[in-house]
Amino acid sequence: MTELPQPRKLARPDGEEIAYLIEAPEMPAPGRIGLTWLGGFKSDMTGTKAEAIAAYAKARGRHYLRFDYFAHGASSGRFREGTIGRWKEDALAAIDALSQGPQVLIGSSMGGWIALLAALARPEKVKGLVLIAPAPDFTEELMWKSFPAEVQKTLLEEGLYLEPTPYADEPNEITLKLIEEGRNHLLLDRPIPLTFPIRILQGMADPDVPYAHVLRLMDRLESEDIVLTLSKNGDHRLSEPADIARLERTLDDILEVLENAG
Repeated sequence: MTELPQPRKLARPDGEEIAYLIEAPEMPAPGRIGLTWLGGFKSDMTGTKAEAIAAYAKARGRHYLRFDYFAHGASSGRFREGTIGRWKEDALAAIDALSQGPQVLIGSSMGGWIALLAALARPEKVKGLVLIAPAPDFTEELMWKSFPAEVQKTLLEEGLYLEPTPYADEPNEITLKLIEEGRNHLLLDRPIPLTFPIRILQGMADPDVPYAHVLRLMDRLESEDIVLTLSKNGDHRLSEPADIARLERTLDDILEVLENAG
């Protein structure tokens, strides 16, 4: 297994540090579209998909940025203090300081929500999106509204719910702050004014983000160039070899569309 380079750190105004890695071509082409990876809730930049995109970018001479949000992976911070707004600001800081050229943002799960928010905040920079099991509004739609009454009561009274997860030995720390602050960033209650190409990959056997949720997102997006690829047996992670191959083909597609249009 290839050893990853040591992450570099981007200082944030409050003293925290965001860990990041960059795949940079030896001879970057001016104006060539770069790629930025936005990971999921409690995931980090060394996962299967993020690594596969690094190899993809290296083989094609594209600039590729990946990073860990506050309290994720190699970045500093206490997870209980994390919020959607904080992670959005981390993404914008990383994109502003570290990405090169126009960007396609690749967002997985929560990263899909962050990618949408970042694209809305940086329309001059972001030219397209690839979303993998995107989970916009998940704190409200997929957490709060689906929690049993006793879990909601625990959150309201104690401010913290330890949610069992099949993805880690330790439970997820769900805070009332995460839920309440997330309401400042909800997207699915109104049209989303993004009009550039968007590609979505979704598993129909995803236990965490139902594909009906993604259809609702598509209905809200104003873009006329959206392609949804459904995998009947696909799970939430979409990290199997066939999934990675599909992701690479999707990247080929959106980059060709964007660069031919340019």
